[in-house]
Amino acid sequence: MTQYADVAAAVANAHRHEWARVLAATVRVTRDLDLAEECTQDAYAKALAHWAANGVPDRPGAWLTTVARNRARDLLRRESVLRSALPLLVMDDVVAGPEDMADPQEVADDWLRLIFTCCHPALSRDAQVALTLRLVCGLSTTEVARAFLVQDAAMAARITRAKKKISAARIPYRVPDRAELPGRIDAVLEVVHLVFTTGHTAPAGGELVRRDLVDGAIRLARNLHDLLPGHSDVAGLLALLLLTDSRRDTRLSDSGELVLLAEQDRSRWDAVEIEEGVALLTDALRRTGASRYSVQAAIVAVNAEAATWQETDWTEVVGLYDVLRRLWPSPVVELNRAVAIGYRDGPSAGLAELSPLQDEPALSTYGYLSAARADFLSQLGRRSEAATAYEEALAMTSNEVERTFLARRLKQVTTHL
Repeated sequence: MTQYADVAAAVANAHRHEWARVLAATVRVTRDLDLAEECTQDAYAKALAHWAANGVPDRPGAWLTTVARNRARDLLRRESVLRSALPLLVMDDVVAGPEDMADPQEVADDWLRLIFTCCHPALSRDAQVALTLRLVCGLSTTEVARAFLVQDAAMAARITRAKKKISAARIPYRVPDRAELPGRIDAVLEVVHLVFTTGHTAPAGGELVRRDLVDGAIRLARNLHDLLPGHSDVAGLLALLLLTDSRRDTRLSDSGELVLLAEQDRSRWDAVEIEEGVALLTDALRRTGASRYSVQAAIVAVNAEAATWQETDWTEVVGLYDVLRRLWPSPVVELNRAVAIGYRDGPSAGLAELSPLQDEPALSTYGYLSAARADFLSQLGRRSEAATAYEEALAMTSNEVERTFLARRLKQVTTHL
């Protein structure tokens, strides 16, 4: 049983770290993303049995790539299977290696190339992003649903509809040339941002941070910046990711418990990431002024540059959220703005700002709304109401680190009832 558990853990780890690489390598053989996904999934399924019998290979990614590509070649050799397969995506030179590219300035990163390819303008923005997150970035349907604040069933239906549209319309998929990149960049940026946020606080499981997703998103953002160095939104996104990630090592205590921003040891924040992030943000703002990602980065920068929690300029933070809500209307932006107002003006003001958000459908299963209400209610001494709000937050939270934190807060308020 222990051996099987170890192998299952190794396969899961390989899925986290190698999925995009294996898929990209397999697409080179199939020129068909749907078939490549099938072959990649088959390779992971075979890994469970083969690794249990023969041990986990030294290079799991290389093993999986070989198995997936061999499976793809077998299927392609069977002409009758190929004719009846009705490929989901028809790709032309979808992931040729960098050595095959005529223009050295084209997209050289396999994972990034696939993301650009899948963000096809024939699909709606939400469909582009959801399909790319699910197929190319390897997120589960639950994780994609959480990123969009919708139910799992609704997201599964959205992804299915996108696949059917591609299949029915026979939309040709290919790597866009350089002239087409600007038309797809907004969707690509959103994909990278959602990969990062999913990794920054994992929707479920025993880890607070999925380092594979965080590091992968930062790498993608860096490659985007190398590709489009003058694009202010790209610079703003990279700044946002670096400034946010600078706190990574202080978000957990030595015993593995969640540490809130107010209690983090700021001397341990990554000064190099902060310096680079601020420089990128300054450049982005100088080029085109405020944009969604640069304003988000500016909010994080206010916290990053404050010597202590007490010195945080919450008036500036609220002002930045006022700008952000015009640039990017979102229930989550409204929630974060309400919390900032509570920090600036006190818990009663924060609670008043949160009140109308309780009727927002997109936040109906968003645990952070209930957690924020619980915190303000606790500060006001309304412990019974705070306990109810903490219970609501617990019911909506699947990350074990966050659940432990909420359970501790719940115990604190119920002890004094």
